[in-house]
Amino acid sequence: MSDTTAPGVHPVDQVPRFARLFPLGLQHVLAMYAGAVAVPLIVGGALGYSAQDLAFLISADLFVAGIASIIQSLGFWRFGVRLPLMQGVTFAAVGPMITIGTTYDITAVFGATIACGLFMIVMAPFFSALLRFFPPIVTGTVILIIGVSLMDVAAGWITNNGESAAPSDLALAAGTLLFIVLVERLAPPALARLSVLLGLALGTLVALPMGKVDWSGVGEAGWFAVVTPFHFGLPTFPLAAVVSMLVVGLVIMTETTGDMIAVGEITGRPVTKQRLGDGLRADGLSTVLGGIFNTFPYTAFAQNVGLVSLTGVGSRFVATMAGGILVVLGLVPKVGAVVEGVPSAVLGGAGIALFGMVAASGIRSLTKVTFTSRNILVVAVSLGVAMLPTVRPEIYAEFPTWFRLIFDSGISAGAICAILLNLLLNGDQLRRAKETTQGTTPELEPTAQAPTSPST
Repeated sequence: MSDTTAPGVHPVDQVPRFARLFPLGLQHVLAMYAGAVAVPLIVGGALGYSAQDLAFLISADLFVAGIASIIQSLGFWRFGVRLPLMQGVTFAAVGPMITIGTTYDITAVFGATIACGLFMIVMAPFFSALLRFFPPIVTGTVILIIGVSLMDVAAGWITNNGESAAPSDLALAAGTLLFIVLVERLAPPALARLSVLLGLALGTLVALPMGKVDWSGVGEAGWFAVVTPFHFGLPTFPLAAVVSMLVVGLVIMTETTGDMIAVGEITGRPVTKQRLGDGLRADGLSTVLGGIFNTFPYTAFAQNVGLVSLTGVGSRFVATMAGGILVVLGLVPKVGAVVEGVPSAVLGGAGIALFGMVAASGIRSLTKVTFTSRNILVVAVSLGVAMLPTVRPEIYAEFPTWFRLIFDSGISAGAICAILLNLLLNGDQLRRAKETTQGTTPELEPTAQAPTSPST
């Protein structure tokens, strides 16, 4: 996975040479950039902010996303899972934040975000204790759901969030995807690991004469931006706003747990209870920083999980480099404007490969499971429940806000369903798993074992 192999050092902890570290990190940034800037654009636009204020929100978001990614991948003390995970603003908070912002103002959004982050830090050790409820039947299902659910994002990039794609956009997406596949098949291993970055670069070059690359914002963007704390005023803490964001915090922790377990499976470093707690604690700290620096709750970005699987590069220092690049993008808006010019259709073509690899990783995890009729039902029902809000986004429009917060996200809905169904259908094996850890029963069947790393 790395140029700089060292005896006895796990690939996750090895550091590639800078000549490869930088492009590998940039590849992660390009894979997540569109999703990273979408939330401040949506929330700021809904609250009627000016172009100048929107630009500040984006700069703040990128700046904190970089710090959050560094904390999560590099780690310090009991903060950070120390795996190649990228952090960005969660979409799960968009609805509640718009409601809070229109009912109160943006300072209430930031106050509720800070409260949410503190809640996540406090809850991290308790939530991590639930790791035994994530045996391979659950983790494989959740990882599969993450990949399949994200295909809606890839389709949205190709269609520019419309109902259908222009033939030229579809051709760009297909060409980008085909080029990535050919690089993986024909290029030397060193270049194959940069297949997504090369695909995005070629797709952008092809799109230039087609008039689909918009770099008009580069000239208007400044060379330097100072991200100041409490730019919009001191945070306020209305009770209703805080409570709604605490629910978002639980959703974030559920989604992040799935992403961390997925990366642990892909890199061959399974996530232990302590690592999970450290990762969730880092999410909470990043969310607190988000509220202080005028941005929103943070979580692991699932699209980058697919990139780790596709490239085979599991070094956490690649994510650290990507975090550093994000910090620079937040402080230098002109550079960020260049990255923003990558056509969404090109991103969509790469997204098909990235998100498909996440789904494939879930299938790989499920190969460890003995597929009894009960286990088939766990996977089938969980996947079906997760797909409902993906194929019909307004299916829960008539339900209360608290319900929509959880079930409008196919990932959190599917994860909850998989956990509960496994408890219902395989509860006896879970009880035996607990007894086995105390040395009182013989070895378990595959469905109740703790997650293990795939053979490599």
